[in-house]
Amino acid sequence: MIQNGVLYLGVLLFLTAIVAYAEKKWKDSKLFKYIPGIVLIYIFGAVLQTAGVFADSASNDAVYTGVKDLLLPAMLILMLLHCDLRKIIKMGPKILLTFFFASLTIIVGFVITYSLLKGFYAEDTWKAFAALSGSWTGGSANMVALQDILDVPENIFGYALIMDTINYSIWVMFMFGLVPHAARFNRWTGAKGVDVPSEIEVAVADEKEKGKIGFNEMMVLVGGSIFLSAVCWEIGGNLPAIGAVFNTTTWAVIIASIIGLVLAVTPVAKIPGSSEVSRVMLYVIIALIASHADFSQIFQAPIYILSGFMILLIHALAMLLVAKLFKLDLFTMGVASLANVGGMASAPVLAGAYHQSLVPVGVLMALLGNLLGTYYGILTAYLISGL
Repeated sequence: MIQNGVLYLGVLLFLTAIVAYAEKKWKDSKLFKYIPGIVLIYIFGAVLQTAGVFADSASNDAVYTGVKDLLLPAMLILMLLHCDLRKIIKMGPKILLTFFFASLTIIVGFVITYSLLKGFYAEDTWKAFAALSGSWTGGSANMVALQDILDVPENIFGYALIMDTINYSIWVMFMFGLVPHAARFNRWTGAKGVDVPSEIEVAVADEKEKGKIGFNEMMVLVGGSIFLSAVCWEIGGNLPAIGAVFNTTTWAVIIASIIGLVLAVTPVAKIPGSSEVSRVMLYVIIALIASHADFSQIFQAPIYILSGFMILLIHALAMLLVAKLFKLDLFTMGVASLANVGGMASAPVLAGAYHQSLVPVGVLMALLGNLLGTYYGILTAYLISGL
């Protein structure tokens, strides 16, 4: 049983490093094709906790809280360095409105599903659903932020991660399966085809950062982001709490988002390595969360997986209705949906499946989701907490 916080953190970092190395070395294997590294980290961490490897000690708890709180705002700041609002605005009203409608229907799906099946869920499931809605309208970073904001129990958070893997994977396959049927879908809705503003093709910078990541760049990104994280917590701690959602963590996340957006339009955004550093932070945070999980209640997972399909079904039906009413093409609908549910990992790829020149649209939609996902999750929490 590990009671020393330093050893506890060392084991988690070593676990994260092994999975990250394996994910890169065997990236084409079937294992990582269906189970992302981030989920494997959670599974292994939770198994160690369930097996009693990590003790319930003050030292472990102090390391857990201190490291997670320090990395969370830093990670958000680095991830938002690619989110230039000036470029997002250039996407045009149709694509933007479709994206926002997709987000809204996902939130509605969570509210309806929770209200219908709440009697089957474990206590505090509403918190996990709110965190998951942040992921399905933004990304994993948003879900992690909401886990901290809402203080989602680690066991229940595990169910959200299971939904985020199984339901998401099937939805991605479904979206890609529709690509060959785009012409038939567009005839059904009466759409004229893809209508993308020409500015898009020159508005977005390549998500894969250019330039070599050196010592100086790493020090600036790590040192700068952690310093700003500390500043966010200091300011957030001095702001008033509003209800059960707007607390010190909420303010720290909001302040970090603002800082990230401001830095995104400065030369700081061009520093190579921000994606890599923020991903390291994400993996470590997931490992920390997993170390407080317990798989002894995993038998409840089927009802959560069913709930995930209900949420996506409500989302799909609403998207079909709006596509028919407003004569929207399959590209716009599909990428708007996957930019929410799948984020940067899949939306640009789906856009490229239609045409290579459309990849930037998927990138920008996914970035917009990264920006707003946390706030959509907070909205979901407000809507379902009283049900």
